[in-house]
Amino acid sequence: MSSKTKVAIIGSGNIGTDLMIKVLRLSEVLEMGAMVGIDPDSDGLARARRLNVPTTHEGVDGLIAMPGFDEIGIVFDATSAKAHVANAAKLAPYGVKLVDLTPAAIGPFVVPAVNLDEHGSADNVNMVTCGGQATIPIVAAISRVTAVPYAEIVASIASKSAGPGTRANIDEFTETTSHAIEAVGGATRGKAVIILNPAEPPLIMRDTVFALIGNADEATHQAIRASVEEMVESVAAYVPGYRLKQQVQITPVPEGQPVHTLAGDAAATHQVSVFLEVEGAAHYLPAYAGNLDIMTSAALRTAERMATHSLQEVPA
Repeated sequence: MSSKTKVAIIGSGNIGTDLMIKVLRLSEVLEMGAMVGIDPDSDGLARARRLNVPTTHEGVDGLIAMPGFDEIGIVFDATSAKAHVANAAKLAPYGVKLVDLTPAAIGPFVVPAVNLDEHGSADNVNMVTCGGQATIPIVAAISRVTAVPYAEIVASIASKSAGPGTRANIDEFTETTSHAIEAVGGATRGKAVIILNPAEPPLIMRDTVFALIGNADEATHQAIRASVEEMVESVAAYVPGYRLKQQVQITPVPEGQPVHTLAGDAAATHQVSVFLEVEGAAHYLPAYAGNLDIMTSAALRTAERMATHSLQEVPA
């Protein structure tokens, strides 16, 4: 009998298929138990069948009815925010762990480099958004050095990498990411912007983090730069294409600039600017689709930790 934890993936689109490839190729603790879709002709289901992964095109109901469903320990949901609410309700009686790759945010936000250890035993964890996975670690790196009254992130992704699920959840993307900038990143107030770039050839994911701080001490600035660089290394451990585009910039806020509209009554004397690039591993998706790769990579790391945590809880 395999000692690996069996997983199912709901959603046979780009994200679900890339995640399946990652589980098959990279994971030492997870194994594919099922690929679930609603389109019998989808490439994801066809690829799963070629790889001898059990499939169903009847959605979560089909998953529950599959032989061997009782062996599934973790279910990834790569559908949509609305669909995840329904899927989670249907799966609740069966005691499986859920890793939510939609912006539904039923369970706690998880950004592996920041707070994975806090939620290893949760029943349903949320992977925020691609922009959140790329930028919240940076906000957290700054806020662990000094207070961040305001942080704003801009995620620019290739239009070709934004599928129907992403496009249908743009509002949820900005709301969920903004909330997580505060809840996980530690900023008092957060804002998120997503840009779908139609350039040809498609550009890889670019992310910018702007944070207001109130400490003008040079030693603090050096500590921020070191903290950000350390965090980038932590994220790159599970997302190899994650990197800084240039040195962290810390500049004085120009006199008279109305930053109080962003930071409120908090002191905001300097702006921290961090420029990132995320290149995908091209397991299934093109290398420019770093926005999808960082989501599937983060989800894989999270599920592996959840599986390990569950095994540790089993009595000897």
